[in-house]
Amino acid sequence: MDYAQENYKAYIGRHISELPTPALVVSLPLIKRNIQALHEDVEKLGIGFRPHIKTLKVRDSPVVKELDTCVNRGKYRSIVASTLCEIHGALPLVKEGVLDECIYGLPVYPGIIPRLAELRASIRILLMVDCEQQITALEKAGFDNPWDVFIKLDVGTHRAGVMYNSSSLNRLVKRAEASSAVRIHGFYCHAGHSYGGRSRSQAEDALGLELSSALDAAKLLPDDRELIVSIGSTPTAHVVQSLKALAPANVKLELHAGNFPCNDLQQVSTGLVSETDQAVRLAAEVCSIYPDRNEALINAGVIALSRETSAYPGFGKVVEHPSWSVVRLSQEHGILGIPEGKGGVTESVEDVLEVGKKITLYVNHTCMTAAAAHVYFVVDENDVVREGWVPWKGW
Repeated sequence: MDYAQENYKAYIGRHISELPTPALVVSLPLIKRNIQALHEDVEKLGIGFRPHIKTLKVRDSPVVKELDTCVNRGKYRSIVASTLCEIHGALPLVKEGVLDECIYGLPVYPGIIPRLAELRASIRILLMVDCEQQITALEKAGFDNPWDVFIKLDVGTHRAGVMYNSSSLNRLVKRAEASSAVRIHGFYCHAGHSYGGRSRSQAEDALGLELSSALDAAKLLPDDRELIVSIGSTPTAHVVQSLKALAPANVKLELHAGNFPCNDLQQVSTGLVSETDQAVRLAAEVCSIYPDRNEALINAGVIALSRETSAYPGFGKVVEHPSWSVVRLSQEHGILGIPEGKGGVTESVEDVLEVGKKITLYVNHTCMTAAAAHVYFVVDENDVVREGWVPWKGW
């Protein structure tokens, strides 16, 4: 078993400088503040909200445990989950009477259908489709009750989704309407490319394209059909207050987002949140220094940090020494240095770092970094550990 997972209780009440490293550090005050900020925007608009529980995959996080923070103690009763493990982890909330339904976040495929059908007995499961063959697969599975489905639209990210302005979309809608195996519940967009934006106006443009594309798609169905249009990503969620009441009477608008409680350097690089809004850091220890090349080695590499990038140079930024970043990675170690382009920075590695020094890193993509950790060390405003959260693992 992972050492931190086996021994985390021994570190409760201790400062993060005493943690075994690498260690994922979660600031509970910041998480609660970030959640509250987004909820205030959603409340002002009076639209629905559906958190994607893909970042802190743990029963004890505010996102899952205290539904007054993310599903507002039963006010927002729906989630998105990308793995069966996440759905199983959320099932206790159904028993508590605060959660009703979950979208399975990948376009449905034959191998997953029987397992989702089993979960259907415990929670309402909605599916995503973006291809006519998926409807054929559901028909072949032979269920008595039709599946409610969201049609996933591609609004420029070019990951999952059928192009919003394509003949393929028209054919898919007609195929779904003609099938007894599915019932169109709505349209789902996710502007993942909005992470590449660098301003509020760019995020507003991405959100506007999502909304207009989904509303155009809704016109392919009868005007009296009640539909859900689910839009958003964490960058666009930060400008949710820019939405206007553009949806017709038969369309209910909802926002979905996943990383908003934590944030990361990808979010900061959009210009919509500040560095101090990042609730997750990775603690690491300096293993060696190399004065000749002005670099140091730490015990956090690809497995701990991932190879995700952002507009910030490198693979993580040293919180205590902002000029320094993780400039190269191997499997279990990283190299700290001053990235190219930081002209005028003349700090010597011997002046700022030494073997055995503990540092913390802001990470590029919290979801990826958190997935590697076997326990999250939850700290207060003084960086004292108050809890340990053991996340769900696997698919």
